[in-house]
Formats: sequence, C-alpha cells, structure tokens
Amino acid sequence: MRKSSFVFFISSVLSLLLISVFFTNCKKTENPIKFPKGTFPDTLVLLDNLNTAYDDYNTDIYQLTGGSSVIFSSNRQSKGGQFDLEQALITYIFDQTLGAFALAANMTSDPFLAKLINTAKTSQNDFGPYRLYSSFDGYEYLVLSSVNDQGNLDFYYIKNRPLFNGSTLPDVYGPYPLKLFNTTSDDAYFSIDANQDSAYFCSSQNGDFDIFLHTKPVETEFDKWFNLDYATPTRVDSVNTSGDDKCPMVFKKILIFTSNRPGGLGGYDLYYSVFRKGNWGSPVNMGPRINSASDEYRPVIGYSPDFTNNFLMFSSNRPGPDVKGGFDLYFSGYTFPTN
Repeated sequence: MRKSSFVFFISSVLSLLLISVFFTNCKKTENPIKFPKGTFPDTLVLLDNLNTAYDDYNTDIYQLTGGSSVIFSSNRQSKGGQFDLEQALITYIFDQTLGAFALAANMTSDPFLAKLINTAKTSQNDFGPYRLYSSFDGYEYLVLSSVNDQGNLDFYYIKNRPLFNGSTLPDVYGPYPLKLFNTTSDDAYFSIDANQDSAYFCSSQNGDFDIFLHTKPVETEFDKWFNLDYATPTRVDSVNTSGDDKCPMVFKKILIFTSNRPGGLGGYDLYYSVFRKGNWGSPVNMGPRINSASDEYRPVIGYSPDFTNNFLMFSSNRPGPDVKGGFDLYFSGYTFPTN
C-alpha cells in the first residue's frame, strides 16, 4: 500500500471512531418497539374475500410467513355441486409499536398453484388438500381425498420438485393412489407429524369415522411408502369415540380434529389432544369462542416464530349477519398448552 493510501486509510478509521464515540455519548432515543413479539388476536375473523354462497372449506396452510398461500375445497364453480380445489393468499401485519394486527385474504391465480390444482383435479369431489416437503427425497407432495368410481373417498397424491425464484414451473407427476392407506370405505384428511414418520388420517372402515395412523419406515421415500401393499393402520384409541372423529392435523405435540361426540356444543366441534409420555391425552373441546351449535370442520394450525401464539383456520356453517352461506372459512389466534 502506498504511503498516501495508508494515511488516507488511517484518517478514515479515526474519523469513523470519532463519529462512533460522538453518537455513543449522545442521548439515546426511546426504542419504538413496544411489542417484540406479535400476537394473533383471539377474535374470530370471517375470511370474507374467500367465501361464497356455496361451501368453502378443507383449507391447507403452506410455508407460513407474513403471507401464506392456501389451497381449499369449494363447490363454487359448480354452483353447489362438485367440490374442486381453489387457491388464495392470506397476509398479516403486526405493528410492533402500536400492537395492532391486520389481516387480509384474497383469491389468487398463481401459475404454479394452478398447475398443482389442475394436475390433482379429478372428475369427482376433491377434499382435504395437504402439502408437505420431504427433505429426504427433495420432492413436494400434495395429498388429497377424491371420490373413486365406487363412490368412496380414496387418497391420491401428486409430486414435484420445489419451485425456485426465476425458474420455470417444475413438472408435476400424478395423481397416484396411496395403496397403503386406501380401503373400500371412506379414507380422508391426511396429515404428517413434524418428524415425518407418522401419518394421521380418518377412515370409516369400522363403520363410523375414526382417527388412525401409519408409521413410515426410516429412510423410506414417501412415494415408495405410499405404494406399499395395504396394511391395517393403528387406531388412535385415546381420541376416538363412538361418534365420528375426523379431519386430524398434527402440529408438534398437538393433535387437532373435529368430532360429533356427545357433550359438545352441537353438530361437529373442534377438539385438541396433547402428546405426553408417549400417548395422546384426553381431547379438550375448544370452547364457545371457536365452536358453535352448528358444524366446525377441518381445522389447521398456523405458526410464525415472530408471534407468541398460533393461529387456527377452520370452516363452519354457523349463521351470522356477514356469512355468505354454506360453509365459510374462519381465522383466529389460539394458545395451546406448551407442556
């Protein structure tokens, strides 16, 4: 380094140090952040822009951040007939200074989601979409339940490589049946745990709907697991009743589902169970803030590390001044037990 350059370098460093000392000794301004963590409000929000006069339910949440793409079932296109998949976007903002929360939900036309939906679509009713990413094989999967030629619900899946910014739309393969899971009865509402080694679902194979699970062998790719010969699943006895227990979703140590068991507020209510000491505990009714005398259906749990609680999305056919009709989609913050 030449001498003049060296002198300039030393002068610049000294100047930066002097500026740093000056600002350090100045009186600090008050920190504008009053709320380091956000909180999803516990008020029940009707997702008005997503709802129609028809049935809108069975939503799934994918890659929740400040904005979340969702796929859900609706019979709006057939005006109350066949159920197909639709796409939407939910966004939220939390003001760390004022503690104010804002939520927006709008229908979208994302080309990638459109490709997924069009590939998964069948000529019959399509319910319960569930998306997951497998770090083991590098594929994304969309699992759904569709009515087969015999009139029963069967599981199907499609798979694709992830979409990266600026890349072309990846190929989507399927739909293929989940041979391991499908019976001659109704099989629906697939969900996988955080370790991706246990899949929960509901089936009417015993007459009424019960919640079951299949355990995935270690280091087995999802599509190879799905294509194994049918095997009898394990019934989750601690949460099932003589009523219909349906729509399970697992989030960490929480199992959330819907049931028309006795003792609820009416119709189908939402319940949750906590996993403790190797077992699912007795189900807890989520109470009148969430449940009503009507039906509450297909609950899903959302999560953001910047918030102190979770949020819940579900559908309900409850009456109200702002409902569109049929089943509508709802949003609410919810605090689950941590232990």
